[in-house]
Amino acid sequence: MSGKILPTHARVVIVGGGVMGVGLAYHLANEGWGADTVLLEKAELTSGSTWHAAGQITHSTSSFGLGKCVDYNIGLYSGALESETGQPVTWHGCGSFRLAYTEDEMDWLHHTLSVGRSLGFNIELVGPEKVAELHPFYNLDGVLGALHTPDDGHVDPTNVTMAMAAGARQKGVQIFRNCRATNITQAENGEWVVETEMGTITCEHVVNAGGTYARQMGEWSGLQLPMTSMTHHYFVTEPVPEFQNLDKELPVIRDDRKVSGYIRMEQQRGLIGIYEKENPNSVWHDHCPWEYENWLFDADYDRVMPWLAESLNRMPIFANLGIQREVHGAISHPPDGNPLIGPAPGVRNYWCCCGTQIGIGWGPGLTRELARWMVHGAADISMREFDPRRFGSYATRDWQVIKAEEDYCLRHEIPFPHFNRLAGRPIKPSPLYELLKSKGAVHEEIYGFERPRWFARDGVKQRDHYSFRRTPADDMVAVEVKAVRERVGIMDVTAFTKVEVSGPDAYALLDRLTANRMPQKVGSITLTHMLNRRGRIELETTIVRMAEDRFYLVCAAFFEQRLLDHLTQQCAEEDVQIAALSAEWSALSLNGPRSRDVLARCTDADLTNAGFRWLCAQEITIAGHKVWAFRMSYAGELGWELHMPNTACLDVYNALWAAGELHGITDYGSFAMNVMRMEKGFKGAGELTNEVTLAEADVLRFARTDKVYLGRDKTLNTDLPWVCAYLEIEPDGEIDGHGGEAVMLDGRGVGSTASVVYGHTVGKILAFAYIRPEAATPETALQVVIHGSPRAARVLGEPAYDPQSLLPRTDTAMETA
Repeated sequence: MSGKILPTHARVVIVGGGVMGVGLAYHLANEGWGADTVLLEKAELTSGSTWHAAGQITHSTSSFGLGKCVDYNIGLYSGALESETGQPVTWHGCGSFRLAYTEDEMDWLHHTLSVGRSLGFNIELVGPEKVAELHPFYNLDGVLGALHTPDDGHVDPTNVTMAMAAGARQKGVQIFRNCRATNITQAENGEWVVETEMGTITCEHVVNAGGTYARQMGEWSGLQLPMTSMTHHYFVTEPVPEFQNLDKELPVIRDDRKVSGYIRMEQQRGLIGIYEKENPNSVWHDHCPWEYENWLFDADYDRVMPWLAESLNRMPIFANLGIQREVHGAISHPPDGNPLIGPAPGVRNYWCCCGTQIGIGWGPGLTRELARWMVHGAADISMREFDPRRFGSYATRDWQVIKAEEDYCLRHEIPFPHFNRLAGRPIKPSPLYELLKSKGAVHEEIYGFERPRWFARDGVKQRDHYSFRRTPADDMVAVEVKAVRERVGIMDVTAFTKVEVSGPDAYALLDRLTANRMPQKVGSITLTHMLNRRGRIELETTIVRMAEDRFYLVCAAFFEQRLLDHLTQQCAEEDVQIAALSAEWSALSLNGPRSRDVLARCTDADLTNAGFRWLCAQEITIAGHKVWAFRMSYAGELGWELHMPNTACLDVYNALWAAGELHGITDYGSFAMNVMRMEKGFKGAGELTNEVTLAEADVLRFARTDKVYLGRDKTLNTDLPWVCAYLEIEPDGEIDGHGGEAVMLDGRGVGSTASVVYGHTVGKILAFAYIRPEAATPETALQVVIHGSPRAARVLGEPAYDPQSLLPRTDTAMETA
C-alpha cells in the first residue's frame, strides 16, 4: 500500500495475500473486525499459488462440511460478491459432470447424491446420453453414468481475490503490499509481534496465511505446521475450431478414472488438468525461496504423459492441436489433504489459514468459518477435519513429505468409507501392535497411534476391503460384536487421550470448565462435556478422581491437543499441573457378560457390585502390575477399562487372554466398538461437534443447572434449530449409508445423518441425525435417502439394545441366579 505507514498495533494481522488470507480479511470485516485487521503481502496479492489456480468449483463432494462451504462459495462467485463490491469476478456458470466407469464409482456418486440432497443442492445422477447432450465432444466409451451439478462453474482466481480485497477495504481492513514479514514471535504479555520490511506491528491475533511459505513461517514461532508443496500441471491448448460457434460454454468434465483430473473450456481453448497417480513431485522440503513470485516450474511431460495422452483420446478434438500454455505450479498439501484452518497447537491466538490445496473451491467458505471462530468462539460447521491440532509431534518433516505425496496420488481416487492411508506407518505403535497384527488385526491411524479396526478370521484376508457396500470386514465385525454381547471381548484402546490434571486448584479449574457435576469421591467417575463461550461442544471427556487433588481425563485420541489447549488457555490463576500421559500409558477395554469372570482370575480385587461399583475406579494388581481399573463400558455391557504404564500392557493383555480362553475371549476393534455404541444409543465424536450445544445434541442430562461453567447460558437455550435424533432404518440389501444422507419427512428435507451403522445385534440400520425438532418425536415415520433412494425410518425413543441399561450393572449374584 504505497504511501501508507504500517500501524504499530492491530487486533488481527494476517500474513499472506492469496485467496485464503484475503478471504479471511473479507470475512473478518463481515463479522465486525474490519477496522481492527491488517493484511500483509510480501509482493502483490495473488502472486503465490492463487494466481495459477485453474479456478473450478463443484457441488460434487461427499463431505458435509465442505459441501456447505462450496455452496456458499458458488453463491458468492456467481453474483453476491460482484454485486456487493462492484468488482468483476468473471464467473463461468457452465455446470459440471463427474464421470463413473465402474460400479464402485457409481456407488460413490450415489452417496454424493444423497449428501447433496441433504444440503439442498441442484444435483442429479444421469446416464451417458445426458452427458453427450450437453457435451457432444467427449468420448464416453465405458462411462456408466455421471453426477450432474449444473450450478457449478469456474472463476478467475485473481479477480475473485481482488473483489474480496475490495470488500475488505470497504469495511476498514488495511492491506499492505510489498511488505514481507520476516519474523513472528510472542511477547511475554501474550501479544504477537510481527516484524516486517516496513516495520514492526504488535497484535492480539496473528494469522498464518502464507501458502507455500506457511510451514517455514510457523517455524519462526516454534510451530510445526505439517504441509508439503506438491506441483500440479494443467495445460491450455491452441484455439479449438469446434468451440468457435458454440452458443454456451461446455460443462467441466471431471474424469477421475481415465484422465485423473479435469477438462474444460478456457475461452475458445481447451484446458486439461492432471493429478498423476504415481511419481508425484514434492518441492521445497526445507523452505520456499522468498524471491519466488508468480513462479512456475518447467512442464514435466514424462511424468504426466499417460494421463495427458488419455485426455486427448477422451477429447479427440484436442488431438491435433498444440499446447499453447503450460502451467506447472506448487500447491500446499497437508498429510491428509485437508486444510489447516483454526488454532495452532500449544499457543493462544495464533491461527492457521493455510495448507489449502483447493483454495478457490474451498477458501471463502472456510475463511468465513475461521472468522466466526476467531470473533465468536466457534465456527458454524464442524471443523474437526480441518483443525490444525489434529496432528501431533509425530508429524515430522520427512513424514509430512511421505503423506503429502500419498495424498496427491489419491486426489482423484474414489474416497471409499474408512479408506486406510498406509504410507509412513506405523508411526506410534502401541505395545500390542505386533502381537495383534500377528492375530489378524487391521489397524487404522488415529493421532499417530495404530488402533485395531477389525480382525481377519475364518479365511478372510488381512487387508482393507473398500466399498460403499458391505464387505467381508463387516462379517468379521459381526463376529466380534456377537462375542462381546454373548461372551467377552478385549480391545487395545491405547490411542485414547490420557491427561492428568493435579494440584490444589485442579477441582476448581475442571469444575468451571465442565457441564456435569464433578466426581466428588476419590475413585468416582463422571462423563462430561467441555464447552466454548458460544455454549457449543469442545469435547466429551471422562473424568476420574484419582485423589483429592488429582484427576485423570480420558477422551478421543484426536482431541489430545485440543484438550491440552483448552485447559491451559482457560486456566486463570489456578495452581494446577497439566500432564499428557498418552505416550507413556496404555489402555485395554474388557467387555461382555463373562468379563467379571475373566478379570477375577487375574486379580484379588472384589469385583462384585458391592466391592466395585458401576462408574467407580480402583487400583488393582494384574500380572504383578499396578493397574487402574474403571468400571465403565462404551459397548453397553458389563466391563472395565484398564489403564497402565506401557511396560505393563503386554503382560496384562496376556494374563487376561489366558484367563479368557475358557470363556471364548475374542479380540475386537474400533468398528465393532462403533456398532455397539450405536446399538446403545451413545453419541460420539460425529455427533458432539463445535456446531452444536448440549441441548441440540440431546445430552442435557449431562449438564447441571445448579453450577456456573463456561458456555452455560448458551448451551441451556432451548430454542433449537435442530436436534440429534436416534433413528432405526429398514435394511435393504448391502448398502447401509455412511453419514451425511438426507432425512425426509413427508417428502421434504428436515436434516441429515451424522453417523450410520448396521446394528448386527438388532438387525437394523441405526443412525444419529440432526433434524428439525418437529420431526424428532419418538415413533415419527421418516425417510432416509441411502444410495439415492428413500428408505423407511422411524425415530427411536430409547436405545435399540438393552434400553434399561441393566447389563453394565450386572452383579455376580445375578449371573449365577
